[in-house]
Amino acid sequence: MSMKCLMNCFFCLPTNSSMALSATCSSFLWGIPFTLNNNNNKKCFYSHSHSRSYISNSTSSAPRVGFLGIGIMGSPMAQNLLKAGVDLTVWNRTKSKCEPLISLGAKYMSSPEEVAASCDLTFAMLADPHSAIDVACGNHGAANGMAPGKGYVDVSTVDVDTSKLISQHIKATGALFLEAPVSGSKKPAEDGQLIFLTAGDRNLYETASPLLDIMGKSKFYLGDVGNGAAMKLVVNMIMGSMMASFSEGLLLSQKVGLDPKVLVEVVSQGAISAPMYSIKGPSMIQSVYPTAFPLKHQQKDMRLALGLAESVSQATPIAAAANELYKVAKSHGLSDEDFSAVIEALKSKFQHS
Repeated sequence: MSMKCLMNCFFCLPTNSSMALSATCSSFLWGIPFTLNNNNNKKCFYSHSHSRSYISNSTSSAPRVGFLGIGIMGSPMAQNLLKAGVDLTVWNRTKSKCEPLISLGAKYMSSPEEVAASCDLTFAMLADPHSAIDVACGNHGAANGMAPGKGYVDVSTVDVDTSKLISQHIKATGALFLEAPVSGSKKPAEDGQLIFLTAGDRNLYETASPLLDIMGKSKFYLGDVGNGAAMKLVVNMIMGSMMASFSEGLLLSQKVGLDPKVLVEVVSQGAISAPMYSIKGPSMIQSVYPTAFPLKHQQKDMRLALGLAESVSQATPIAAAANELYKVAKSHGLSDEDFSAVIEALKSKFQHS
């Protein structure tokens, strides 16, 4: 293995698990010691600034990774793992959504239980708390296939109680659990630029990090289970409130005779600049909302964040008002549009309906 690979290497798996731990650093992967050293019988995940690859110079089997939930986020995340050479097994309620991944080399199994039983580490990306619980803990759920030496990483956005419940079920099997909700939508998922907000078992965090680095640009370890879920809800609460306020600004600028396109430019160059404004603004002006993050999911996250705030008696009047706008937008059939479609809830045709 070259020095470049060594410097960029996140972890290497020895083909012989009895190999002495003679490396400069080591950890533990599903009961198999792995090390960083310059031997030729390793498999090495590595990453650098321009590409992510899975390098194999051995015929022994790689770690088996599962992915549950092949939707708007799960599909590009799983695809990036496949492109990096990961041995991937997938599942989705609608099998047809898995076909593009199968064509790229993924294996398919008919239940979360089968995926978890056949894999060393299983990721789950589900739409809401109900789905996350059902896939992890329901009939033929992933927990039924877990066992000591395995790991479960839930990258769904759920509330704190849901994450703790799933953790309890997974850990009862002797397996390890990590919550790792992501900050980022469809395009960052496609580009491998997600931000992972992790909490739970530290050893599993270290083990899963090379895979997280394939799918994301950064990761944070936040301690106990629940902290990752809480951080994600706070982030999405802020984002939802920002979008609602931005929508008000766009409409007000039009009403007073200003060019909203110029407003987007001004905002994008000032102290309140955020990529969201320059990315979403032009299409919002045209009343077009290509879905990167569905409005129904944004409203779900606002609701969960408000529940979190209530649980600690924290006032969130701005987020509460924004949530009402998302609810109005949902009631007018905009659930599956991008969350920027919340602007429609502020237009007069909805205000008086």
